[in-house]
Amino acid sequence: MTPKDIQLDGKVAFITGGSGGIGAGIARNLANFGALVAIADIDVEGGERLVAEIREQGGDALFLQTDVNHTEQINAAVEEAARHFGRLDILVNNAGGVRRRPFLEQTEKSWRKHIDFNLISTLAATQAAARAMVGFGRGGTIINIASSEGLRAAPGFAVYAACKAGMISFTRSMALELAEHNIRVHALAPDMILTPGHAPYFEAAGEAGRAARDRYIPMGRVGSTDELAGVVIFLVSNLATFVTGLTLPVDGGAIASSGWTRSPVSGAWDLYHAPE
Repeated sequence: MTPKDIQLDGKVAFITGGSGGIGAGIARNLANFGALVAIADIDVEGGERLVAEIREQGGDALFLQTDVNHTEQINAAVEEAARHFGRLDILVNNAGGVRRRPFLEQTEKSWRKHIDFNLISTLAATQAAARAMVGFGRGGTIINIASSEGLRAAPGFAVYAACKAGMISFTRSMALELAEHNIRVHALAPDMILTPGHAPYFEAAGEAGRAARDRYIPMGRVGSTDELAGVVIFLVSNLATFVTGLTLPVDGGAIASSGWTRSPVSGAWDLYHAPE
């Protein structure tokens, strides 16, 4: 084992929802470690801007306008990425989204929209990418960006949470089915990650809201896209070649805390704090 084992020189990564937020953070960092990056997203302006940024930094990237709600577009994008770069080694299933609404107020149309965007897109990209990886005969790694909501209750986000729980279960099954092809499959379960899109919500919470949030997260802060990308880089590198089927929270300890919070006055941990 040497420091070079963390490098991704020459490996090709395909990222859904890669134009902004978490996806863009992963794309930048994969490129920084030597990967060639294909970004599949509906956001043309953001995708092309990111490709230009990566190229200015000495990397190589390709933008593929793709609506992940359409399987045929995913298939075409994966095929084009593999043709353009001559191989495919990494898939990051990052595309997804949610809108808060009580379950009793949701419609079947809303259910299906959540399922198509968050779960069906993952199934489609995984099948297309895994077939390409098998065809190239080099193996590969698939990273599914799930959510902490797939590991716990999520009132107001029930259908989204069900999709992410499904993604986590799918990860385990794929780890077994694809192991014979030397394809490793993992899920990450981030919680609060600061992105440009989330920043206004964090700011709107005010001082009291930020204090409550920081008590809820044992490490006392939100995470960054770089910190999430660092876990991706480890899992897709040669340092993790005997690791598969993992679901890893990237959440500052929020899942581990399970309701325990630290008193802002005494610093003691407790399940329920009386007003201080």
